[in-house]
Amino acid sequence: MVRKKKFTLSTTQIILLSFLVTILSGSLLLALPISAANGEAVPYLDALFTATTSTCVTGLVTLPTVTAWSTFGHIVILILIQIGGLGIITIMSGLMLLLNKKMGIGDRLLIQDAFNLNTMSGLAKFVKNVLLGTLVIEGIGAILYMIVFVPEFGARGIWISVFNSVSAFCNAGIDIIAENSLCNYAANPLINLVTSALIILGGLGYIVWWDVLRVARSRSPKNRRIFRHLTLHSKIAITVTLVLILVGALFIFIFEYSNPLTIGEMSLFDKIQVSLFQSVTTRTAGFASVPQENLTNASAAVSIILMLIGGSPVGTAGGMKTVTVAVLICSAFATFRNKNSATLFGRRISEGSVKKAVAVAVAFITIFLVSTILLMATSNSSALDAVYETVSATATVGLSRNLTSSLNTFGKMIIIVTMYLGRVGPISLAVALGSKNQSQNVISEPTEDISIG
Repeated sequence: MVRKKKFTLSTTQIILLSFLVTILSGSLLLALPISAANGEAVPYLDALFTATTSTCVTGLVTLPTVTAWSTFGHIVILILIQIGGLGIITIMSGLMLLLNKKMGIGDRLLIQDAFNLNTMSGLAKFVKNVLLGTLVIEGIGAILYMIVFVPEFGARGIWISVFNSVSAFCNAGIDIIAENSLCNYAANPLINLVTSALIILGGLGYIVWWDVLRVARSRSPKNRRIFRHLTLHSKIAITVTLVLILVGALFIFIFEYSNPLTIGEMSLFDKIQVSLFQSVTTRTAGFASVPQENLTNASAAVSIILMLIGGSPVGTAGGMKTVTVAVLICSAFATFRNKNSATLFGRRISEGSVKKAVAVAVAFITIFLVSTILLMATSNSSALDAVYETVSATATVGLSRNLTSSLNTFGKMIIIVTMYLGRVGPISLAVALGSKNQSQNVISEPTEDISIG
């Protein structure tokens, strides 16, 4: 008697399906008349687009969030943002721990894949810390926002503060303040500072948090050289993040200094803080303090590069990730210098990390290029606007040069798929849809050198 092979999903496929199910469930809720501000159901494609951009924490919207949706719709969107930022696997694991249920090996494998961790030890504690840390940071952000929003909006300012804090930490870029995002608060230091801090903390990644806290607690008061004792991952993530923010802000400040449509007529202090905010928000957050379509072409190009790189692994941000880009650059320089391996901060980068970085970059750029070609073929947008839109969707940023609302049916479908692929991760998609590892083959193919470059 021949046994039928039991069909099972891999952990990566479960993660992909969990996002898909969340998006479809959210789209059904948003398609209900109760979700619309005027009580009339919105077209399903717009509901699907909004559910996708919320779950994928992107921020591109075909309908103005503040005016198109009711309070019920806003609640659905916020829940989708929180699920998308943390991941459905993390939330379900947290509920299991809350109900005192033990995590099986399957649950641990899911968490390990969801956060791309290298070990399964201490996963229950890791999930607890992630949920608690998220709650604390979002809570502090909401309280700080209330200083501005409650006096301006009254009791509704509390809800706006909570919504904005969750959206900023999850790098979603969706708000319920105005149709022009945060442009009305471009010169408000508190809003800029709080939003930037939430974006950076979410984008750095959870393992960087715990690493910094671990080193800080283990150092004596007389020896606070925390950075020196961090892991290589944390050093790369923190260093690249700071460099990109400062360098990006400097270029934007220079290119926009005399632009009357953005910061040209602002004071020097406001020019600096708007430039910094633009550099931070392009790291997959999606809030805008100046209209993106008014940026000079040079600033738009800088923003595209920052969006492509994105945040850091094991966080709420998207993009190719800071660590991926750092590994690729160091590997290239090692090749230039005829070295056998790439090194960073006195540590050798493993060959497996380099291969994974190359795979992520190739998959990411492929998704971006294909979606750009398709969008340009189905719309009358300029090349710059189309590239800005597809990079924003692939990197789950949410910034747009006023193109999203004018997309036709094909354009909306292209961006929906792009946002989904960008969020679940190119490498996760490749693993989920690919065949089994062939490395166990006894006989390997012969090796032959080829000409490169």
